[in-house]
Amino acid sequence: MVTSVTPERLAELQDGDESFVLVDTRDPESYGSWHVAGAKNFPYDDGGSIDDRHEELADLVGDADRILTICAKGRSSSGFVEELARQGYEDVAVVEGGMEAWSRVYETVAIETHREGLAIVQVQRRAKGCLGYVVADADEGVAAVVDPSRHTGEFAAVAEDRGWEIVAVLDTHVHADHLSGGRQLAADRNVPYFLGERAAERGVEYPFEAFGRNEVLHVGDVEIKAVPTPGHTTEGVSYLVDDAAILTGDTLFVHAVGRTELEFGDDDAATGAELLYDSLHRTLMCLPDGVRVLPGHAAVTDEGEYEDGEPGQPIETTIGTLRTGLEVLGLDREEFVRRFETNVPAKPPNYETVIAINRGQRGRPDEAEATELELGPNRCAAE
Repeated sequence: MVTSVTPERLAELQDGDESFVLVDTRDPESYGSWHVAGAKNFPYDDGGSIDDRHEELADLVGDADRILTICAKGRSSSGFVEELARQGYEDVAVVEGGMEAWSRVYETVAIETHREGLAIVQVQRRAKGCLGYVVADADEGVAAVVDPSRHTGEFAAVAEDRGWEIVAVLDTHVHADHLSGGRQLAADRNVPYFLGERAAERGVEYPFEAFGRNEVLHVGDVEIKAVPTPGHTTEGVSYLVDDAAILTGDTLFVHAVGRTELEFGDDDAATGAELLYDSLHRTLMCLPDGVRVLPGHAAVTDEGEYEDGEPGQPIETTIGTLRTGLEVLGLDREEFVRRFETNVPAKPPNYETVIAINRGQRGRPDEAEATELELGPNRCAAE
């Protein structure tokens, strides 16, 4: 009988002190492009035998007391667990649902605000590093959701668990690495859905509330102000919350800034870079040093490692910290633009299809296709 652990339990084990080895049975290419932090690769086809691979396996797992296995959807790794048991390994288990289920693991983190009544909860999608937010007037019991993923129940649960009513949903931009749940959550709650006022020019084909420069959305006594920050995309908007925190989407991260060629193309990355330079220096860096920067992503490597902190901990910084500590902000305009023309990172998987869906130019996919489109870490940053 194959025993199993949930992906949520795997996350707990990763963060704890228990010893185990995680074996990824996918092919080397799939493993190399994206895997759980610390996982070791042992390719295995379901129904195969490992009788002639004893030495390879022993070298891989060492003297581990516990072995967990993972694959794309939990199928080949289940067969691998049976093979391990046949070989005499006792404490072995498969991660339920594989990497597909791992991509749906979320954590919630309260952000310190030091403002009476203001509450901000960061919703972290662990495997992809996607960050969304629930911003609330806790005294009034009302909240807005910013940059929700397609797993909208995770965001609804944050509000419901705290007794907050969702009164608005906002996206900072048209996302390229994951499917937005903004429209769906707004429709489910029968509340307005906001995008930056230039979203129609970007080709967004569904109804939305256009949020213009310095317009303010009142969520109880909490003010959310639209601050246009084009560059990563033309319609990108950051949201200044009570002059205490700014939700920057993919414009500004903890250790990087947004890439510019996903909309503009490799041949015109300079156009986006010029826009981004102005958004950073003429808008965001004009804010007071103490304003908290809450980005739309944490950087996650192909090896599944966080570069911007730890899962389950706040992913944030301040304007002052970035002003003095982020190297790319010290470049002059010409150097900045040149870097974005020459230093182009690998693109997110399926990004053109994801953009088309998020603009409403393609219908929403079913769960299986959505999962396939989103597999892999986010790749929205540049340095």
